[in-house]
Amino acid sequence: MNQPTQSRRDFFARTSDGLLGAALAQMLGADFLGQSAMASDDAHTPHGSGIYDLTPKPVHHPATAKSVIQLFMNGGPSQMDLFDPKPLLGKMDGQPYPGNVEEIGNTGTSDVGVMLGGKYKFDRHGESGMWMADVLPHTAQMADDLCMIHSMWTDHPNHDNALYKIHSGRLFMGYPTLGAWTVYGLGSENQNLPAYVVLSDPLGLPKNGTRNWTAGFLPPVYQGTPFRPTGSPILNLKPQFEQPDAVTETARDLLKQLDQHHRNDRQYDAQLDARIQSYGLAARMQLSASEALDLSGETAETLSMYGVGAAPTDSFARRCLLARRLVERGVRYVQIFLEEQPWDSHVDLEDNHRAACERTDRPVAALLKDLKRSGMLDSTLVIWGGEFGRTPTSQRSGDLYTGRDHNMQAFTSWMAGGGIKGGTSYGKTDEFGHKVIEDPVSVHDFHATILHALGLHHQKLFFNRSGLEERLTGVQPPRVVHEILA
Repeated sequence: MNQPTQSRRDFFARTSDGLLGAALAQMLGADFLGQSAMASDDAHTPHGSGIYDLTPKPVHHPATAKSVIQLFMNGGPSQMDLFDPKPLLGKMDGQPYPGNVEEIGNTGTSDVGVMLGGKYKFDRHGESGMWMADVLPHTAQMADDLCMIHSMWTDHPNHDNALYKIHSGRLFMGYPTLGAWTVYGLGSENQNLPAYVVLSDPLGLPKNGTRNWTAGFLPPVYQGTPFRPTGSPILNLKPQFEQPDAVTETARDLLKQLDQHHRNDRQYDAQLDARIQSYGLAARMQLSASEALDLSGETAETLSMYGVGAAPTDSFARRCLLARRLVERGVRYVQIFLEEQPWDSHVDLEDNHRAACERTDRPVAALLKDLKRSGMLDSTLVIWGGEFGRTPTSQRSGDLYTGRDHNMQAFTSWMAGGGIKGGTSYGKTDEFGHKVIEDPVSVHDFHATILHALGLHHQKLFFNRSGLEERLTGVQPPRVVHEILA
């Protein structure tokens, strides 16, 4: 009697019943997820069981911060004009660069202009005597809560690559961002809101667009969730029609059973897991997100403090206030972006930076004040900064020498809250603000320090991909900057 011909599909379906099926399942799991779904429970990641979700995960050591608000200043703010005054630069305004112009290193030497003195007046602020330019009067009031890092440096002078670096620790696209690594490592304290929220600008997406909040090779459940910058931040939060709660719950229970049945047949499809979790989150958000995103309950005093309803602060103010409301409700990581790269001042730096400060200074200071008065600043790490700094020389643009070029060799970022030592200035640049000369902080050092504050050890937080333990901080061991920790 002839045996029926076995199709390729039948073969693979039947092999799942035996040892061959187990081996095949493990290989397919590695292909889909980059890490075996059968990894042992003693693996050094928070996900040794191979389960990828947003439930809270244990920390590696006691944390000083539970959440992060990242205020990203796209384009590269000028360190010597805002935070790192250089008197000698002012004295040499209009004179040729005293060294080899090739060491400026960002463009052809024909584009390097004369020395460009600082454009704003500086004063000391707070008990710490922190220097700050007069275009940041509100932020200056919070000087004793800030840790100013003057010795940041990066690896590339182009926006695209420097943005990839500051967000993902790599110079190229396709790698998980700091926010994605954070929620991969910690999960979320609120299962009714996204763990990682992005608040972009109504004027448009930042340079590199959605790649600024990608999960890269991590399961897609860890990618950033953008909220709409105008109108309702989330569409379709309310059901199309009302029905009894019992009917709604029964329908959801049935959907859960169908989802689980579908998932059982496709156990290694990370995209499917992310989609199912997204739909579940959307259902839960109908009950909680509307309240979280509604600013009408805020006092008039609070709205005024942020600059809501006033020009030119309204947009950034609303997003800063939303960020406070989100972390207040357990959201782990919130990013606020500006459109494209408004700090990119190749021409007319004086007016360019003044305009950017007018949009952001008051809301940023209000966010810090608001977090502080509610006691939340102790557990919320606030980060301010861009992808690189600016050069001490002017840059030629036609017949104009009124702006500065990109500078990867030095820039300033600041942190506040979350166990950071306030009223501190760390690191030092040369007499022109061009290069770091004391206590350098690489992007990997920066990331390792943030992870440390969140209770995550940069070496223990990894994801197995194609046999390689991938980390946010790369292969070369970074240094946690303990000097800035309280």
